[in-house]
Amino acid sequence: MQSTRTRLDRFISVHTGIFRRDVRVVLAQGRVMINGELATGISQVIDQFAHVLLDDQVLQSRTPVYIMLNKPAGVVSATKDEDHKTVVDLLDQADSSTHRNTLHIAGRLDFNSTGLVLLTNDGRWSRSLSAPENRIGKRYRVTLEHPIGSEYAHVFSQGMYFAYEGITTRPAQLRVIDAHTAEVCLVEGRYHQIKRMFGHFDNPVLQLQRIAIGHLELDQQLLPGQSRNLSATEVRDVLCTT
Repeated sequence: MQSTRTRLDRFISVHTGIFRRDVRVVLAQGRVMINGELATGISQVIDQFAHVLLDDQVLQSRTPVYIMLNKPAGVVSATKDEDHKTVVDLLDQADSSTHRNTLHIAGRLDFNSTGLVLLTNDGRWSRSLSAPENRIGKRYRVTLEHPIGSEYAHVFSQGMYFAYEGITTRPAQLRVIDAHTAEVCLVEGRYHQIKRMFGHFDNPVLQLQRIAIGHLELDQQLLPGQSRNLSATEVRDVLCTT
């Protein structure tokens, strides 16, 4: 993912063709406004959502987008795919057309897995969701072919060795709901991790649904394939770890 922050002199040069060495003069003439205020320093760092004007010409005006989607099975967690419907294809036509080239997925789900998917154009926000040091849990509802053994929760809490990668997973929480159903909370996202962890017990996963990321729970009013924008409070609180 490309950097979303850049120095002001470089930004103006890229967008206008003005040489970087001449940007200082442009600023001194009071011709550049950033977020409604006069820009004064060529080394000022701006991000992708800064509103930038040069001589009343808009150089950048971009709004952050945060979308919750209830992913159905049989849909690809991608923005483009030649063979399958993608999560972006599920958005309202206006949103799909407007954001197709700017959105990315904050936490993918497998082709046949369902539930909470987040889409955004804010790279810093999505990186914060997946940063290991933030330890933001992802919670899943899992349906299994065979009954869940009493030893499962302890093994999950100790982490599990994956020989193919030569790594041990971080501790995971498992809460049994009934004989064939459990909730699992992970703070990482290894390849097919939940299926592989239950595979340790030769217990195939029949259904896998993500029901929460951090404090943000899947909106039960959203039918499979439906989506909505997150509120400002949800955008902020999903990053909270307490």
